[in-house]
Amino acid sequence: MSDLLWKLEPATAAKHQLYKRYLDAWWPIMLQRTPGGHLRPRVTYVDAFAGPGRYEDGEEGSPVFVLDRLLNHAASARMLLARDRVRLVFIEKQRNRFEYLQQQLAERFGDLNRLPVHVEVRHGEAGVETDRSLNDLRAWGHPILAVFDSWGNVNIPLSLIHKLACNASSEVVVTFGPNWFSRREELNADQLDLVFGGRDYWTLADRESRPDERWRAWLSTYRAALGRAGFDYRLQFEVVPKTGQPLNLVYGTTHVKGVEVMKDAMWKVDGDGGMAFRDPRTRDAQIPGQLDIFGTGTSQDPELLELVMQRLAEGPATVDELRTWLLCETARWRPTHAQAAVTELRNRRQVVVEPPGRIAKSSRVRLP
Repeated sequence: MSDLLWKLEPATAAKHQLYKRYLDAWWPIMLQRTPGGHLRPRVTYVDAFAGPGRYEDGEEGSPVFVLDRLLNHAASARMLLARDRVRLVFIEKQRNRFEYLQQQLAERFGDLNRLPVHVEVRHGEAGVETDRSLNDLRAWGHPILAVFDSWGNVNIPLSLIHKLACNASSEVVVTFGPNWFSRREELNADQLDLVFGGRDYWTLADRESRPDERWRAWLSTYRAALGRAGFDYRLQFEVVPKTGQPLNLVYGTTHVKGVEVMKDAMWKVDGDGGMAFRDPRTRDAQIPGQLDIFGTGTSQDPELLELVMQRLAEGPATVDELRTWLLCETARWRPTHAQAAVTELRNRRQVVVEPPGRIAKSSRVRLP
């Protein structure tokens, strides 16, 4: 792998498809006028591990395709793009990649100062420079989407994540590449304290000795950290490419609408080119195949059934409670899948539904 450019990994290509779909929906939600005529005065997007903007075989990096899809969005005329209200910040720590990214953006888009949105390329360490950029741009108090998309190391202080969680209508995406779990030992305890919020919160995961459970323990620990930081809703999932190693992604938001938009994006790209998403809490289920986008479908999907059984092992729940749980607590399942899952599990005699007969939202579901 070159110090400047490298091959586009299959998992990264799959993740990019997710980002494209998510941002295609996120920009209009943030920038168009609401039905009541409200217009957000400022929206900021931060890519804190921007890279050089290009891969070895010429594929576009995230800064290039994110800016391109915004400028050429089908709803761009209604989004009222303006430099004083739409800001994009791309941060790269390594000097040669930072300079190459500047060159790539200039070649593709011309003079950045003449674009209808404000674009900055910054050189610096992700955590420090993200905070500094948001201060300089007076972004606090307005919606922010911060993407911390590193491949081998996650070193963003939880204090910064907390500031983002407390900021109105803000969200974060944090990725853990496959190297993180094998290279964790290279991080000293002080670094881990900053990332997870203190030693008491990560030492249990560090003691997990089973290789198949170690990565799950660390991922769940980070999801819990986002909760302590203030994000009410956290999705964690594996991005599983057709070939190559999967990567893990944790998404945090304070709004159910954000969860719905992220899941919509997942359902639109799952199965594309052999990729899939998987909830890391499932152990018995095989990697899911393509989702049935247009129906309630996949009622017999082993991942869905395993997750519902895990929830019911914690205690009985109504179908309506299962609907909410699937939306807010699982990686990819929607409320509409709850009734199909309960029907399947009852047919298999793995759950009891009370009262018997037709399954309704108020039906109570328990293990036998």
